[in-house]
Amino acid sequence: MLTAHTIKVLQSLDKKKFRQKYNLFLVEGNKIICELSNSNFKVKEILSTDPQKLDRTDIPVTHISENELKKISFLKTPKDSVAVCYLAEEEKWEEKNIQLVLDGIQDPGNLGTIIRLADWFGIEQIICSEDTVDVYNPKVIQATMGSFTRVNVVYTDLVEYLSKTENVNIGTDMEGENIYTFQKPEKLNLILGNEGNGMRPETEKLVQKSISIPRFGKSQSTESLNVSMAAGIILGQLFSK
Repeated sequence: MLTAHTIKVLQSLDKKKFRQKYNLFLVEGNKIICELSNSNFKVKEILSTDPQKLDRTDIPVTHISENELKKISFLKTPKDSVAVCYLAEEEKWEEKNIQLVLDGIQDPGNLGTIIRLADWFGIEQIICSEDTVDVYNPKVIQATMGSFTRVNVVYTDLVEYLSKTENVNIGTDMEGENIYTFQKPEKLNLILGNEGNGMRPETEKLVQKSISIPRFGKSQSTESLNVSMAAGIILGQLFSK
């Protein structure tokens, strides 16, 4: 049985301050948990309603009841197991030739989807503003479907970084160059702004090239695209060349 204290600690990990306090975050579901074995993330323990399905002998697996799983899960429909993992240690990072740069993304689902897109297109690193939603947010982790184990997510001062980068800073703008005729630079930062406000002015000043996704609908009345949807369209086109 899980103690009341353990349950309380695990329940608190939906908040960033407690993830940092305990140096822990949760990964839910056997499918995503299996991705951890091929990553640099260290697992403290796994709590499972069916430990035999996991077949893990390298780390402690505790058998818990369905009721206990419901208490510690952040999902509406809890999945078989929960892995309690240590936060990754901060390491020095190096600039990659193709990166995503996120300026104030707030929705966990959007960040998780963008991480998954990065993984799909082989983009190894995402640079985030310090106010972008935390990568260890349970909803972010779930939305990545395991891709968080393969994409390095860095939080830094964007203005400082973008002013020094050797990559071409590319932003999105309705008046920008058509993405379907745009020639991809060898080294680039694709900057994606906040869901409601876009890029902040100080970030926008550092944009060197602007691109746009043209609308083909007859009414032309759709104002904008979801940021993760736009990212998928842009990346698909950039990598088609």
